[in-house]
Amino acid sequence: MHLINQAVAQPNPSLPQIAVRVDRQKLAKRLWRVVADDGTEIGCELERPLQPGDTVFQTEQVRYVVTQEPEAVLEIRLDLPPSAAAGVGWAIGNLHLELMSEPERLLALDEKAVRRLLDRIGVAYRETTAVFRPGRFARGENNQKAQIDELGPSHKH
Repeated sequence: MHLINQAVAQPNPSLPQIAVRVDRQKLAKRLWRVVADDGTEIGCELERPLQPGDTVFQTEQVRYVVTQEPEAVLEIRLDLPPSAAAGVGWAIGNLHLELMSEPERLLALDEKAVRRLLDRIGVAYRETTAVFRPGRFARGENNQKAQIDELGPSHKH
């Protein structure tokens, strides 16, 4: 087993990648174990949590890259007026539930409370799976996408 304390500082982007698949809850922790797609065991005793895309281990032939697993979410298309989208975001946040935005949609965890809320306020949604990174907001300006971590991991009440 390879013991990891931090992401590789300068990974070689030309090397082929092997996925180290991790769910969101495990990725937020600093102490965990996982088996990469090729069967390599990796143990993490981290200084700080890893992020999707981090290289955790590298040889001369390959690099092992963190891949966050998709999970069940509810998708709300952003084809509604901006004030309605803001209201949806406020309503979900008021329940102390998490939200993520992309240029074309909002994502919330597929939870009973979110479903009841959206049904009650008459907002259409669909079940899907996606990589969920709460507190992450995407804005499109001049046809360019920008990812912004507005709230960050420390925004807790």
